[in-house]
Amino acid sequence: MKNPLKFREDGTFTIVQFTDIHWKDGRESDRNSRLLMKQVLEQEQPNLVVFTGDVVGGYNCEDPIAAFHEAVKVVEERRIPWAVVFGNHDTEKIITRQQFMDAVTGCECSVTEQGPEEISGYGNYVLQIEDGVGHCAATLYFLDSGSFSSLPHVKGYDWIRRDQVDWYVQQSREITASNGGTPIPALAFFHIPLPEYREVWEREVCYGNKFENVCCPPINTGLFAAMVEMGDVAGTFVGHDHTNDYWGSLHGIRLCYGRATGYNTYGQEGFPRGARVIRLTAGERQFESWLRLDDGSVIREQPEHRPSL
Repeated sequence: MKNPLKFREDGTFTIVQFTDIHWKDGRESDRNSRLLMKQVLEQEQPNLVVFTGDVVGGYNCEDPIAAFHEAVKVVEERRIPWAVVFGNHDTEKIITRQQFMDAVTGCECSVTEQGPEEISGYGNYVLQIEDGVGHCAATLYFLDSGSFSSLPHVKGYDWIRRDQVDWYVQQSREITASNGGTPIPALAFFHIPLPEYREVWEREVCYGNKFENVCCPPINTGLFAAMVEMGDVAGTFVGHDHTNDYWGSLHGIRLCYGRATGYNTYGQEGFPRGARVIRLTAGERQFESWLRLDDGSVIREQPEHRPSL
């Protein structure tokens, strides 16, 4: 793999999650998005950047490929490895996911992979992070959560298909077997939240804000159940809902929203744009996470939400 991922000498690995940039054509709002990303990268010095979908606003963008290159330019210029999963708007018009994937994998610092052709979606892949002696110490799963339902009698957003779930289970089994039967700590990234994001807010203590409904698929295909059963994934990270940034733990997995990054899309007054930062430590299942906002401030303790049961 080009740009191999490795824990630092101090045993840490830092990921910056940018989500829902909705880059269009370089207008002022796009330039503000770039400035925010530049500030976050300078302040956090990550080992990896993950774009969790809707990098471009494919619904109103005349040249999505050019817009995409402009959106990731700030990361490419710093030669930081980066990965992406597609959102529902990236290929909404004009281009296909295959055309978009060709542009992504052609970038010098991209570690994104197209993934198996025989399963649903584009960009189902696994990245491994090596420790100081070259052993896999953490795994990152990336899944294409699709766009909109293709079934006329089912309205709403798309869902991660059953063959993708089966693929994840097979990958997880093989990685666990290579580690003597012990699951290797893992994170998972996709764009559209699972139905369990709504469940965790309604059932468990969560931390952060929920200013809009959880726009999850109307169908649950069991990815969360599979992750619970396999025992490797410690946290999942999504975007899609621009004014939600909470996280909560359900059955041992932390379900986390990113913080919307782009200025060229809807938001909420008093809810600044930003990014989520994730820090792994080699040999540990748990991870640290905080928000970095557009004014340079850091939020490590988000407001507590207790469900009204």
